[in-house]
Amino acid sequence: MKDMLPSPNELTVLDSVEVTEPQENQTHNASMGYVSSRQNGSNVMAFLKRNAFVVLTMAAVALGIGLGFALRHINMSARSMRYLTLPGELMMRILQMMMLPLIISSLIAGVSSVDKKAYGKIGLRALSFYMVTTVIAAFTGITLAVLIRPGKSSRTAAVSSSGDADTVQAVDSFLDFLRNMIPSNLVEACFRKHKTVYSSRVSPGNVTNMTETSENNDRVPEQGTSDGVNILGLLFFSVAFGLTLGSMGTEGKPLRDVFECLNKTIMRLVHIVIWYCPVGTLFLLAGQIVKMTDAGEIGRGVAFYTLTVITGLLIHSLFTLPLIYFMITRKNPLRFMRGVLQALTTAFGTSSSSATLPVTLYCMENHHTMDKHVTRFMLPIGATMNMDGVALYECVAALFIAQINKMEFNLGQIIVLSLIVTATSTGAAGIPQAGMVSMLIVLSSVGLPKEDISLLLIFDWILDRLRTVTNVLGDCIGVGVVQHLSRHELQSFPL
Repeated sequence: MKDMLPSPNELTVLDSVEVTEPQENQTHNASMGYVSSRQNGSNVMAFLKRNAFVVLTMAAVALGIGLGFALRHINMSARSMRYLTLPGELMMRILQMMMLPLIISSLIAGVSSVDKKAYGKIGLRALSFYMVTTVIAAFTGITLAVLIRPGKSSRTAAVSSSGDADTVQAVDSFLDFLRNMIPSNLVEACFRKHKTVYSSRVSPGNVTNMTETSENNDRVPEQGTSDGVNILGLLFFSVAFGLTLGSMGTEGKPLRDVFECLNKTIMRLVHIVIWYCPVGTLFLLAGQIVKMTDAGEIGRGVAFYTLTVITGLLIHSLFTLPLIYFMITRKNPLRFMRGVLQALTTAFGTSSSSATLPVTLYCMENHHTMDKHVTRFMLPIGATMNMDGVALYECVAALFIAQINKMEFNLGQIIVLSLIVTATSTGAAGIPQAGMVSMLIVLSSVGLPKEDISLLLIFDWILDRLRTVTNVLGDCIGVGVVQHLSRHELQSFPL
């Protein structure tokens, strides 16, 4: 046994020997490290491809702000300012070009696709839920904007040329709303809308009392027109046309296919032209910052506007929608929201309710075992028609722009704003940044300066994601509510 033990000298030699890994293991580890680094690189590239538009928009906002502050020290002429904002002007023209075909094709295609004979009360309940929640979201945004007033001290410049909107009385604003709803000429509605104008009539011999008459606000309303698209009349016609087309059954199918194809074509075109928006945003935002009289006040106003929108979205998502779900179904809304958490996170990541649709269907049918007749009917329509977050955002944004331009909206104009927002958000596209197009429609309809939309784009990359989460949550709660109310009708449906 003693001979088998190694000697101390041998132990010393053994300790001094460096044990090395076989060459195969070294090569394997090196290749594993190379593969891991390649996977990390591919993950980064995949992330950048998925969020390329967001990254470009954020970079454009940062560069635009930097360029604007750098050029503020230069006394730029009016001609130079026009050259600077030309790319932004082109962006606005592109978005305005998309307005009419987008809103008309999406509304007619969406409304006409509702199969009222097959679903009857289910379709009526679904549309009623969409309209009610959208109106509630709009008034939530209006209430917060009126109470918080995020743009009340954001600009000290004189009121813009469109600032005479506050001189229109509430009754006349409502009458203008009714007249614009039913245009006498659809072609004229594409570029002109009705607007009440006032004139002071003084009888002969009382010319000396003209000043006294004007001071007593003795103004006579007269029918007039103003330049701009009569969106309200076109929306009313599109909804009526879509409902009539949907009631024609198989006879109207060829025309329905035409509008659905037109809608898909416009969506694809929007997907293409939207990539120019970061370039336009850069120069439009730089021009707005150069024009600012007090950049600090504008910055605080935009920050308050962002907080107002976020507060409204939180109220609608965590209070209004869960309360409606609990009052109707008498079930725990928190448990329901936990079951659709995967869809909500996907909505935040993609910023598109249409892209989230497959995940939303999976959550509703597998986590909550909802009836496929309800989910397959409501969720595709809801991805286009149910835009609670967009309605809330557009109301706050419109009032914010009115406030920074020292324009006060009376009750009649606020009611008109809520109805226009409800109509435009119903036909809004469920794709990222499509809210910019509908926002232009709202600004044009209520007579607000459209160039101030660049201020809204500073934090729109995060607000777009949050309002998409609100939209998807509204779709899911709508399915739960309508299935509960239609449980008796669903029993007669084939499995």
